Amino acid sequence: MYRFRPAPWLVSLNFCLLSAFVMAFAPPLTNPTDAAEKSPPHGANQVQLGDPRLTSGIPGEGPLTEVQIEAWTTDADNHTPLQFTLPLGLAAGKGAVRGLENNPLTRAKIELGRQLFFDKRLSSDHTISCASCHKPTHGYAAETRFGVGVDGQQGDVNSPVAYNRILSDLQFWDGRASSLEEQAKGPIANPIEMGNTHEKAVATVKGIDGYRRQFDAIYPQQGINIDTLAQSIASFERALVTAPTPYDYAEALKPYAAYEEEDFEELQEEAPEQYVQYQKLKAAAAAHPMSPSALRGRELFFSDKTNCTACHVGANLTDEKFHNIGVGMEATEPKTGRFAITNTAEHQGAFKTPTIRNVADTPPYMHDGSLTTLEEVVEHYVNGGISNPWLSKDVVKLKLTPQDKADLVEFMKACSGPLPTVETGRLPQ
Repeated sequence: MYRFRPAPWLVSLNFCLLSAFVMAFAPPLTNPTDAAEKSPPHGANQVQLGDPRLTSGIPGEGPLTEVQIEAWTTDADNHTPLQFTLPLGLAAGKGAVRGLENNPLTRAKIELGRQLFFDKRLSSDHTISCASCHKPTHGYAAETRFGVGVDGQQGDVNSPVAYNRILSDLQFWDGRASSLEEQAKGPIANPIEMGNTHEKAVATVKGIDGYRRQFDAIYPQQGINIDTLAQSIASFERALVTAPTPYDYAEALKPYAAYEEEDFEELQEEAPEQYVQYQKLKAAAAAHPMSPSALRGRELFFSDKTNCTACHVGANLTDEKFHNIGVGMEATEPKTGRFAITNTAEHQGAFKTPTIRNVADTPPYMHDGSLTTLEEVVEHYVNGGISNPWLSKDVVKLKLTPQDKADLVEFMKACSGPLPTVETGRLPQ
């Protein structure tokens, strides 16, 4: 009788996937203080993004002190460019990493960016920070339909998520910022967001001793300016990545689906290290299972019946492109989206494809925040969007049963994984 034997290339591929899994799922540090106190050993510049030690603040407790900042900035390890890997699932998108040629990641930049991200002193009245619209408690988005800035002013678009941006270059719903660095500058000077000027924000940072010390150590020639400030915030945002999800575990196990008992025995004999890693992956998948509904939803999501993957593809489940999906087009003067940037007819009413990862944590949805639940999102696509001359050819009415719709929602929920533990306080005084 024929017995399946895994090809050598498949064994090698699975070993790589499992190695990534083991790196991603070493016992996590869940307490920010504990994580911060476990400083990396000398020369330890190899890291998995998502490691809470990158985002748990300068070691210490209580208010951040000059002594702690001095010890941090004089440690050469904190200024060494990181050699990093991405978590299981996102690791498949390594080739899509953006922005590091001109702004390599270091621990010191990530930490400085963390401080600036949560510092309300960058706004004109010291009431708004980046985190005001990109809240860690709401998946680095906001629970409001539109962003809310200084003096309670309300914008006209929903706050996009700030995680997994390391796999993205064009930012904002219309892609007007060519990089995370450029994006970081925008809200500071936007009159209805942080309501400040770049000059005043830079002057504020220059007036804080703890910031001056860090900028002098990280950017000794450039010092404090809007560009170095933006580089730091961008570095912190690139460290915000989603951990593996039930979907990722299930996908990683798929290559083993055809293995028979004899194949696992052979794997145990010939590649014992890989076999041990397989067992760990199997246990993790069992601890984070996809429900039968989510599994059916996964098949629907990747099928021609729904055509979700016309836009939601790749490691981060987004093509990072712009599409008119028939949202907000019933308005008397609908938003023009990407068209305002490119003046290309096909971009009329087109907005950037958001990621499906952790989407269950970030309602409301769409660029205008008009849909409040994932069920409403699915129904929007079932109805084929709002008809308009520029509607994407991939948005058509779908024939889905109530069970199909529920299954798609469950699949999207199964695409959620933990975000890194982040210290939101401990800023320079």
